[in-house]
Amino acid sequence: MLNLATNKYGLSGNALKILAAVTMLIDHIGMMLFPSVTILRIIGRLSFPVFSFMIAEGCAHTKNKLRYFSSVFALGAICQLVLYLQRGNAKMCVLITFSVSIIVVYILQLLKNALFAPKKSFIKCSVAVCLFTLTVLGVYFLNRLISIDYGFWGCMAPAFASVFKKPVSATSPIWSKLDNNLFHTAMFGICLTALSINYGKIQPYCLLALPFLMLYSGRRGILKMKYFFYVFYPLHLALLEGISYLF
Repeated sequence: MLNLATNKYGLSGNALKILAAVTMLIDHIGMMLFPSVTILRIIGRLSFPVFSFMIAEGCAHTKNKLRYFSSVFALGAICQLVLYLQRGNAKMCVLITFSVSIIVVYILQLLKNALFAPKKSFIKCSVAVCLFTLTVLGVYFLNRLISIDYGFWGCMAPAFASVFKKPVSATSPIWSKLDNNLFHTAMFGICLTALSINYGKIQPYCLLALPFLMLYSGRRGILKMKYFFYVFYPLHLALLEGISYLF
């Protein structure tokens, strides 16, 4: 039987990220150079879901949680500063969205570890429940105060994809059935549906990313491309910004 959590078939994490990078490039070409060509923006709806899903994977597999968060947030802060200086754009870019997402996923991991520990502590469980509740409320009100790319549901998307990821403390065999790509993608799809309803217009096309995510093999891929994707985001924006000045 094919293991839906990790298998040698399907699309690797690198393949999915390349798909997300290409569709993001197409989306931003449409946004910055050809705003009247709607199909470019429709194709671009695939980018955020794929990157968001892979953020959940990154949170699950990183060996250094602080470094992972710091890398995404630092790059996001730099990009945000440049965007503000160039365009006066106060809307938080998608890397800030993902920075918030990483915090939510980490708090969710803490909650699951407390709830499913072999020897539960009422105090630890209570504190974890309160902390997670306050985190979600904090994300909601943060999105009410400032404009963050993809809003509340965008920030929450990786957490939805992480709901059935096995807690470190869990010993129940039920997790071997829940922790697979089918359940991860299904939960993620619920959040994407809420995101689509909230934004309307062309946003529902983001659901077309789900079949690609269903093909995720659970493997990173042969090449180490982490830093390529970190560089690609600011680099492609800078290039498109330069090209836009020629028109």
